[in-house]
Amino acid sequence: MVSTPQTTLAATCRIAGVGIHGGAPVVLTIAPAPANSGVMFVRADVETRTPIPARSDKVRDTRLATVIGEGGVTVSTVEHLMAALFGLGVDNALVELDGPETPIGDGSAADFVAAIAAAGLSRQDTPRRYLEILEPIEVTQPGKRAALVPAPRFEMSVEIIFESPAIGRQRLELVVDPASFQAEIADARTFGFMAEVEQLRAMGLGRGASLENTIVIDGDQVLNPASLARPDDFVRHKALDALGDLALIGRPILGRYEASCSGHALNHALVQAVLARPDAWRIVTSEAVLA
Repeated sequence: MVSTPQTTLAATCRIAGVGIHGGAPVVLTIAPAPANSGVMFVRADVETRTPIPARSDKVRDTRLATVIGEGGVTVSTVEHLMAALFGLGVDNALVELDGPETPIGDGSAADFVAAIAAAGLSRQDTPRRYLEILEPIEVTQPGKRAALVPAPRFEMSVEIIFESPAIGRQRLELVVDPASFQAEIADARTFGFMAEVEQLRAMGLGRGASLENTIVIDGDQVLNPASLARPDDFVRHKALDALGDLALIGRPILGRYEASCSGHALNHALVQAVLARPDAWRIVTSEAVLA
């Protein structure tokens, strides 16, 4: 067994853009934070500057995005940033933004990854604390499943099934570490369906979506196929979303995530189910060295 130190950013980085659902401009910074502080969000445009811990008990909504909040102050669409932090192995960070939603960038985690990589990471003098899954934990809905099962490292097995032949059935198996995260899922972009646009706008969602930040499916065709890095980017993006949702468990995971047709709501339910079963996991400060 080998002890792994916690990490934070070596410098502050900045990302600007628009929110995909609200459509408003936003500037976001990610700054270093002390060991054991986790990831905290602060709304700079709110006078109280209420800190919002990036934890599952702070989730306020899961309709097409994950929203966290505290004291009536919310931050929307945190999943891509949380996936970037989780995937790159960042334990502690202070995220400050001047609006209610993180910038969507090109619809993936690429902008966050580039900014974090440019800032660099700094090791801290405190061991990383992993949540090790000891027994399988599963949640289901009709036609949907999400589970965490024991594994010596963090792995993902994700399946999606859509009626549109533009997507169909796709599956991804991945051992997640910083290198595989960047190579396999960080750049997979969000997607949506033309048939749902009016409904989303009526719900106050998708106002910042465009062909520049969303892969759009109309019937059996992709309207902007050049935006696809790979034919199976759809399942890769679902894995990216799931990684961000699982990051709200509050620490890195030793276990295997298995999902079929899951989404933000079911991922959140899985995290809640895990935390409600302390007999099914333990906190460890070392991870096995794989041969």
